[in-house]
Amino acid sequence: MKLSLHKNDLQEYTSTQLNHFFPDADPVKLSAHSKVFDLTLDRLDHCFQKAAFDRYFKDNNTLLNHLYADHYLMYLWFLSNTFWKEGANEMIASKLYYLNKALHGFDCMYDTKLPDIFFVFHGVGTMLGKANYADYMVVLQGCTVGSQKGSYPDFGKGVALTANSSVIGKCTLGKRSTISTRTTIFEKDVPENATAYMDFETGQLHMKPSKICYAQQFFNVDLNTV
Repeated sequence: MKLSLHKNDLQEYTSTQLNHFFPDADPVKLSAHSKVFDLTLDRLDHCFQKAAFDRYFKDNNTLLNHLYADHYLMYLWFLSNTFWKEGANEMIASKLYYLNKALHGFDCMYDTKLPDIFFVFHGVGTMLGKANYADYMVVLQGCTVGSQKGSYPDFGKGVALTANSSVIGKCTLGKRSTISTRTTIFEKDVPENATAYMDFETGQLHMKPSKICYAQQFFNVDLNTV
């Protein structure tokens, strides 16, 4: 993975941000957690290898630019989650979650089980709860995934949540399904290879077959084969 900052400088950069936002008695020094940091970059590299865009994967190299907000949002989430998974330091995981929320308006707890391969684009106002997610997920701005009476959605591979859409409660989103802009799915299943959309004049929810799933444009992998 090609970094816009040297690894040591990126550790210091993120540590400085954390200590600026959270000036408590336990300052963070990410260089003291090199194993967690390296695992994070490995996970991010694995994810970005599947991207269809040069900004993420170019000339057989993945890219992480600390000044490209969508990159940095993903990096902070993977870093917070890796701290939690490795049992390294839950306080740092909490601070990284909070930093992501402060910088990007992205609300996804460090212990949420997001998939290994996914992308969040323009993630301001997006909240991802503890659903059952799957690889090749795409999420845009203003999206909500939440529970109803303790039950969460189940995602198939290749699901896309477009801008300002919501998925709430017990439901199944089939493989390669798309939730259209400003559409809310509340305890309703969506079939595979379908687009769910709201008729804004009548308020009715409709579903129709998709010729090509929305998420396909973001990945260099044929989603029909995964």
